[in-house]
Amino acid sequence: MNTSFAVGLLGALILVIGAAWPERPVRHPTLAIKNWLFAVGNLCMFAYALLNWVSGGSIFFVILQIFINATSILMMLNTKNSFDIPFVALVGSALTVWALSLFEGYGTVLFVIGLSSIGLGFALDTNTVQRNIALTTGSIIIAFFSYLQSDWVFFWLNVFFALFSAYYAWKLSKKLF
Repeated sequence: MNTSFAVGLLGALILVIGAAWPERPVRHPTLAIKNWLFAVGNLCMFAYALLNWVSGGSIFFVILQIFINATSILMMLNTKNSFDIPFVALVGSALTVWALSLFEGYGTVLFVIGLSSIGLGFALDTNTVQRNIALTTGSIIIAFFSYLQSDWVFFWLNVFFALFSAYYAWKLSKKLF
């Protein structure tokens, strides 16, 4: 097992544990174990993406992990959705335009859209159906892109993440009705 794979596996495991961790109401996002698991897991995934890129992987995994880490910071700072949503939409749109300018195929645009959806999910308020729907949608899209790229760390991470996020969206939606 090489270093890149080990770092990616560690990050993926931390994120899957974070996705499985129950959401509990807290006074501030920095008090939630789930949020810390997401923040640490995302830092590990950035390191994996960087190491993988150095070994010939896609630069888009690196750039977009930077984006995901930025949204994790928004989550931990507890910024308002009125700031988060336009910020994520603007950055996601800019990344889409940038990806089109590099155009390595339509899959790249698909990946940017998926990560923008996950970024939105990280930035939205915890313990909401909207957050979990955004995380589920983004994870499904990224899993598909990762399959196309044969990046199995990102693929399996996003398969599990989609399943857990969908479960929590379903669980929360039952409380609404």
